[in-house]
Amino acid sequence: MKTIALITAAGKGQRMESETPKQYLPLSGRPVLAQTVQVFEDCPLVDAIYVIVPADQMDLVRKKVVEKYHFRKVLKVVRGGKMRQQSVWNGLRAIRSDCAIVVVHDGVRPLIRTELIEQSIEEAQRNGAALVAVPAKDTVKRAVKGKRIQTLPREEIWLAQTPQTFQFPLLQKAFQKAILEGLAGTDEAFLVEKMGHAVTIIRGDYSNIKITTPEDLLLAEALFHLKKRSR
Repeated sequence: MKTIALITAAGKGQRMESETPKQYLPLSGRPVLAQTVQVFEDCPLVDAIYVIVPADQMDLVRKKVVEKYHFRKVLKVVRGGKMRQQSVWNGLRAIRSDCAIVVVHDGVRPLIRTELIEQSIEEAQRNGAALVAVPAKDTVKRAVKGKRIQTLPREEIWLAQTPQTFQFPLLQKAFQKAILEGLAGTDEAFLVEKMGHAVTIIRGDYSNIKITTPEDLLLAEALFHLKKRSR
């Protein structure tokens, strides 16, 4: 039974203020997306990779990312949707093999560590669902229209990252239920939680940033160099 990684890269990246979509901007000599895929390519527990991108970028990704960098585990480039939830659902529907575990990861989180991917897979194998997250560093306020309502207990607040990893039948069922009920969520764990299934948190890294702004790209470049120096 296989473990398949769904790498989502269908966003428009409007906050990047660049004509080039953020997933194709250069990071340490390669497109951000290629750097992300490389981590999963090198992960022994991942058997196959599906990359999910906008329809008009599918050929570009095949030629400029998959073929150019010789990614052997990338078996499919899948058409993305308007929203993340639709993109992941398209990825799930594209699975035609004996898949046991699905790992969902943002294409613009290239600094994810192999150990965290493996921990999430192992936890999903045991308990069905796992989420990489980090504890909140700052005091968190809950507010409506800019007015302070309450201070949330910081020790209970975790900031969700990816990968988010699930047993394939569980995630498939969560999406089917969400579609029937018209439920929209910002991540996969939310949909699984709505089914009443607990999601185990795996403590991640603060360096596992999602590149969405020009400042994020500068930080990622610095972190990449530090990572290389520490090897």
